[in-house]
Amino acid sequence: MAPGFSKVIIVGAGPAGQLLGLLLAKQNIQVTIVEQSSKLDDNPRATHYASPAMKVMNRAGLGDDLRALGFSPKRVSWRKLDGTFIAGINNEALGDDPDRMVALPLNQLGHLLYDHCKKLPNIEYLFDTRVTSIDQDDSIASVNTEHVETMEQSRVEADYIVGCDGANSIIRRSLFGDLDFPGKTWGEQLVATNVYYDFEKFGYCDSNFIIHPEHWYMAAKITKDGMWRVTYGEIPGLTQQELVARQPEKFKVMLPGHPSPGDYKLVNISPYKVHQRLAKKMRVGRFLLAADAAHLCNPFGGLGLTGGIADVGGLYDCLMGIYENKADDSILEVYSDIRRKVFQEVVDPISSANLLRLLSANPDKILESDEFLQQCKKAETDRQLAMNMMQTDLLNYDFTQHYRSQSKSVRV
Repeated sequence: MAPGFSKVIIVGAGPAGQLLGLLLAKQNIQVTIVEQSSKLDDNPRATHYASPAMKVMNRAGLGDDLRALGFSPKRVSWRKLDGTFIAGINNEALGDDPDRMVALPLNQLGHLLYDHCKKLPNIEYLFDTRVTSIDQDDSIASVNTEHVETMEQSRVEADYIVGCDGANSIIRRSLFGDLDFPGKTWGEQLVATNVYYDFEKFGYCDSNFIIHPEHWYMAAKITKDGMWRVTYGEIPGLTQQELVARQPEKFKVMLPGHPSPGDYKLVNISPYKVHQRLAKKMRVGRFLLAADAAHLCNPFGGLGLTGGIADVGGLYDCLMGIYENKADDSILEVYSDIRRKVFQEVVDPISSANLLRLLSANPDKILESDEFLQQCKKAETDRQLAMNMMQTDLLNYDFTQHYRSQSKSVRV
C-alpha cells in the first residue's frame, strides 16, 4: 500500500522541531526544517526532562546520549528562605529506569538532535529563512519564504506543515492573527540566572524551590560541572537595567551563605515575563502546532518543556497513522483536542499551582494546607508513592488507539 503522504515541513529548528523531524525522517518521510536564524539557539534555557519527555527521547534513540551528556537529578525539595526543609521527592526511587528524569541545557539537546538529524539523507535544513506567508488547499500546504540576507523569495510545499517556532510563532500568528493567543501574562516579574555557586555545601539538593512571599526562587543544578539555574521573583515594573543592578543584593538576601559577588560566578542574567496561554486550535487543515507555538506556561516544574516534547510524541504517532494508512486525517483533530485538553486540565493548573506555592505568605504553615506537599511528605517513606509521582503519565496520550487497526506497529 502506498504511503499516505510523502513530505512534512517543520518551521523552527528548536529541540521540538528537530525531535519531530528526527522521528519522521527515521521512517523515510522527507522532512524540511525552516529556521529564520543562521544557526541553532545557544541559549541554555530549560533543562529538565521529566519522565513523559524521556519516554519520547528514548523512542527517538536519544536516551543514552542524553544520560551521558547530562545527569539524573537525585532529589527535589521545597524549603523556607533559611534553607529549612519542608518536603521533597527522591528521584532515586526510580533507580535505573530509562524514563527517569535527566537534566541537560536545552542548547546542548539542540546540538545533539542536529548531529542525529544530519546523519539521515531525507532531512534538510533551511537556515536564514523566514516564513512570510502561508497557504493551503485540499491537496497541499505551502509556506512562502524569504532568505534573511539575500532577500531571495521561494515557495516550499509539503503534505503537512508543523509550527514548532516558539512563543512568537509565525505559523500560529498567520493562522489566528498576531494578538489572538488566549490566556494571561503573569504580573510577577522573573529573573533567570546561570551561576556557579556551591549550594551543596549548605545541604541543598539538586533542585530546590524556596517558598517566601518576597524572596521566592528556584535553584536547580543544570550541568555536571556545577552550573546552577537560579530563577527568582522581583518587583514588577522595574527596567531591565534596574533588575540587573539589584541582582547582587537579591543573591545576598536569598541564597544560603548570603554570598557577595566574589563568592560566585554569574554566567548570565535574563529578566523576563511569563505567560499561561493556549492556541484556539492545534490543527487548521494541513497546518499543525506543537510545543511553545501552541501553548505557554511558567517555568516552575518544567511542564512547558516536558509538555512540548509530549506534543511531539503524540503528533508523530498521528502522522505515522496517516502515513501507514492506519488512520485518516481526522486523527489530527483528535491530536488538537487531546493536547489542548492536557494543557487545560494538567499543565495549566499544575504549573500555576507550582508558581503560586512559592509566593505563599506563610511558609511555616504551608504543609498544613498544601495537599501536594503533603503527598511529597508521605512519599519520603513510601517508595511506591514516590515512583508513582515521578512516573505520572498525565502528559502523554496513546493516539494509536485511534488507528483503524488496533494492532500497534513497533517503531522508534
